[in-house]
Amino acid sequence: MADLKTRIAKRAAKEFKDGDVANLGIGLPTKVADYLPEGVHIMLHSENGFTGLAGAAEKGKEDVDVINSGGGYVTYIPSGNFFGSEESFSIIRGGHVDATVLGAMEVDEHGNLANWIVPGKMVAGMGGAMDLVVGAKKVIIAMLHTQKGAHKILKECTLPYTALKVVDMIITEMGVMEVTDKGIMLTELHPDYTLDDIKAATGCELIISPDLKPMEEE
Repeated sequence: MADLKTRIAKRAAKEFKDGDVANLGIGLPTKVADYLPEGVHIMLHSENGFTGLAGAAEKGKEDVDVINSGGGYVTYIPSGNFFGSEESFSIIRGGHVDATVLGAMEVDEHGNLANWIVPGKMVAGMGGAMDLVVGAKKVIIAMLHTQKGAHKILKECTLPYTALKVVDMIITEMGVMEVTDKGIMLTELHPDYTLDDIKAATGCELIISPDLKPMEEE
């Protein structure tokens, strides 16, 4: 499982270009920063109030005043900036975040996203996701393709929506998909899987790109 998540994070990291302002959601998306291509430097934004987010703090060297939006102890680069949450969300809502990478419980063929609640269960909650998916210039979903065998990419989401028609790209261990006005197009397929494998693991019809290529990792 860990290797599959690393595969996803490595591929998602390729979507950034040097100088991007980016926001990474909790969980798997936080790993993306560890695999940026050589020469690509991004400014990480944390919705709880700073830019210049760096890696997780070393055990025993945590600063109790420096946490990310998921409550984890982190570090920051020398040029990091700290500010109130109102300014942080102004950055997001003002369209200053180039890309966000988020996890998801469900995504459907219309680009609708459900990633904040399972009715009757305790989950992390909305956080900044609702703002990020409408404010960021590009929304990338990085997640495992299925949940204990159940489809997560669907014709219609069954869980409460985070936002409608906001997802641009989905990256899983099986492949890379782009959300188009005609549905979800498979653009890259990992060599570990066949077209039949990914179709069976997907709860809606996939459009197969005429330029389908192997999913890149390195």
